[in-house]
Amino acid sequence: MNPYVLRFREIDKTKLALVGGKGANLGELSVLNGIQVPEGFCVTTVAYKEIIGNNEELNSLLDRLSLLKVDNREGIGEISAKIRKVIEGIAIPKDIDNEIIRQLEQLGEKNAYAVRSSATAEDLPTASFAGQQDTYLNIIGKEAILRHISKCWASLFTDRAVTYRIQNGFDHRKVQLSVVIQRMVFPEASGIMFTADPITGSRRVTSIDASFGLGEALVSGLVNADNYKVRADRIFDRKISTKKLAIYALKEGGTEERKIEAEHQNMQTLTDEQILQLECMGRTIEAYFGRPQDIEWCLASGHSSDPEAGQLDEVCPLNFYVVQSRPITTLYPIPDVQDGKNHVYMSFNHQQMMTDAMKPLGLSYFQLGFGETSFTNIGGRLYFDLAHDLASPMGRKIILATLGKIDPLVLNPVKDLIKRKDFIESLARDGKGFSSLSKGYFSLGLLVQIIKMLRNNDASVVQTLMSRNEESNRDLQQKIAKLSGDELFDFIIEEQKQLKKAMYDPQSMGVVYAGTLASSWINKNMEKWLGEKNAADSLSKSVVNNVTSEMGLELLDVADVVRKYPSVMEYFKNANDETFFEDLAKLEGGNAVGKSIRVYLGKYGMRCPGEIDITRPRFSEQPTALVPMILSNIKNFEPGAHNARTEQGRLEAKQKERDILKRLEQLPGGKQKAKKAREKISVLRNFAGYREYPKYIMVGYYWIIKQALLKEAVKLVQKGVIREKEDIYYLSFEELREAVRTNRLDYSIIRSRKEEYETYAKLTPPRIMTSEGEVMSGEYDTGNIPKGALAGVPASSGTYEGRARIVLRIEDAALEEGDILVTTFTDPSWTPVFVSIKGLVTEVGGMMTHGSVVAREYGLPAVVGVENATKLIKDGQRIRLNGSEGYVEIL
Repeated sequence: MNPYVLRFREIDKTKLALVGGKGANLGELSVLNGIQVPEGFCVTTVAYKEIIGNNEELNSLLDRLSLLKVDNREGIGEISAKIRKVIEGIAIPKDIDNEIIRQLEQLGEKNAYAVRSSATAEDLPTASFAGQQDTYLNIIGKEAILRHISKCWASLFTDRAVTYRIQNGFDHRKVQLSVVIQRMVFPEASGIMFTADPITGSRRVTSIDASFGLGEALVSGLVNADNYKVRADRIFDRKISTKKLAIYALKEGGTEERKIEAEHQNMQTLTDEQILQLECMGRTIEAYFGRPQDIEWCLASGHSSDPEAGQLDEVCPLNFYVVQSRPITTLYPIPDVQDGKNHVYMSFNHQQMMTDAMKPLGLSYFQLGFGETSFTNIGGRLYFDLAHDLASPMGRKIILATLGKIDPLVLNPVKDLIKRKDFIESLARDGKGFSSLSKGYFSLGLLVQIIKMLRNNDASVVQTLMSRNEESNRDLQQKIAKLSGDELFDFIIEEQKQLKKAMYDPQSMGVVYAGTLASSWINKNMEKWLGEKNAADSLSKSVVNNVTSEMGLELLDVADVVRKYPSVMEYFKNANDETFFEDLAKLEGGNAVGKSIRVYLGKYGMRCPGEIDITRPRFSEQPTALVPMILSNIKNFEPGAHNARTEQGRLEAKQKERDILKRLEQLPGGKQKAKKAREKISVLRNFAGYREYPKYIMVGYYWIIKQALLKEAVKLVQKGVIREKEDIYYLSFEELREAVRTNRLDYSIIRSRKEEYETYAKLTPPRIMTSEGEVMSGEYDTGNIPKGALAGVPASSGTYEGRARIVLRIEDAALEEGDILVTTFTDPSWTPVFVSIKGLVTEVGGMMTHGSVVAREYGLPAVVGVENATKLIKDGQRIRLNGSEGYVEIL
């Protein structure tokens, strides 16, 4: 095998490192029955490495490039331009030159060729890198081809390619470039075919874009292409665009734009027969590669044509040629269900304010407590299968009633699905449904407790429940400290059952429901009697026993200690998690600050963003995550703000209660209405705060269990079974148990799971999708909101106008007083951030999610469930949010 040049027929996927993604795929396609690929060869990465390997100037520039961040556009542009100039100026060595010319002579050196870049980090299953390097069409003559090979090598360092690599974490030196030299096809039509619908994600729909001439007009956006949608050998949708331009090849080489004659501009580019033929080819290619494909195709004569005329010899039959096929990397994965039935998957993670990918240990441990059969793991997130529920009329009624309270963006797509009779008739009916989760929770005992809480309104019950849990946690810590190996894993499984009992204890849930029902009663009747919406929001300020809101307020106390010591505040700018408390101890006031933070972590150190995933770093493991919030508190508040804010909220709620009762008393039957309202307000004030406590119980258990599992991980590291203790996060609970029991593990599992996790982490999980991969998107009723406003769920009443701050990670939450926080989701760990803001906008959430509950208690207007809020709203923009009606205006 020649190291510099490989013909397509010599190439398969094992040659990826030599010919890059595009070259490897073309090699595979060239031997596939029924698929025609224009002849060609690849100049391998061996040639590229020989060209650049020992060039001192180039290596110096690469060293400088490796230090740049993605936002340094000027630096990237300057150094990249110098690198391209150096590469284009390097003469191709004679032995490489000879091999290229030999291949051209065999294929016909007078023919026209496409010269195309093929990088080793291109057209991969996890990153397409599409369009990052250059392609040159209709290149004629040996000298021109050699010159454009150098241009392709240089295009590895276009600004866009360099920026893309930095964004995706690829080392500039590790990405190599091959060049594809391929016989030019002069097409009558060309385009792109997706074997899964790129809009909906449906794996059963093929989407074809087609236009006249070369595909460059389509790819570059010069023309609107026709679009055809095919499903089950039937064209069910077609859009015929007006095509005013096309790109054709010139006889002397290169390409030019030409106007299409008026009578042809609205012609369908492909016949129906050709569309179905192309779709069949797409399914063949998809089956060969084993996943949905993005395919570039041409429709051309099988014989030579006159490129200058841009016309084909009409006596020659037209054939489809495939010039590239790459995996579609943006599709959300679907479960491998082999029952031939339809399934409907609803995201559980959206309900838990945790749309990030979870690691395998986090997924399996969570399922251990809540039933593995209740959830489906899709793309590193947990989903409910609604098929069982939607298959029956009663199940559909329950689902619609439940989803209406959870999320309109889930409810509306489910309503649309129910209208599809063929789909509903083919639903899977076996297995557990969404409603199975509620079995055992909604019992007679729970109903009795709800009635008891509403009737007795005994606030001391909450303190009893909280004291009982604290005692249980202490008992768990003492018992688990003595265990290891199989005994530990048996104990953890049993404790998960106990955790479930504790979280869904009838008395505990009775308190939660009593507070929720009181809130609903107040909102419903105050709107009916007084015309006032969401009255419970104001009445909920500074309620007692809310562990989540207290977590935010108590960080103000920590800030009051820190603000006394300038040297500590200076250290916080570059604080280190590993040596955090040791570093503090060396500073003036460091011991006092360290003690304050340790006390805080003793109560809230088990919390973190995405806390349902046991593998996520807790505040106790990553105390520096608190630093931006502490510094913001110092900047935005005076000392003593905790007590002042609590008292202010309490007084405002009390004043609101007096105002409501006074207005009620003036109505017909007012005394009775006021009496009833006073009772419900008291229940709300006594019990609403406890709504946050069951999850606090859960994450407390998680932190204790996690520490025990990490002790086992340390032993595995010491025995050489794993390389670092965090490796256990990429094993399931049972796999970890087996590794601990046997002291053996195939480490390739860890490596592949890490790669898989990185892939999943980049994906945006859908709220709801079908087993065909179709992502269902919902819409809000926008009839009552201003034109152009972004619609969402009204989560906490009030309006506020201010500066939007886009914050995607809690560690970056450097906020100022008066800012509006705009983020993807918030869970309880974000509560300390709420102290500094005046409004909240999230992409995920509902009325009863944690962010909404705390926003109401803090008196913050909040709109949640605003799709793509972090993309549509720019950081620093002035916005107005209306938490009463549920919309955001960009001012």
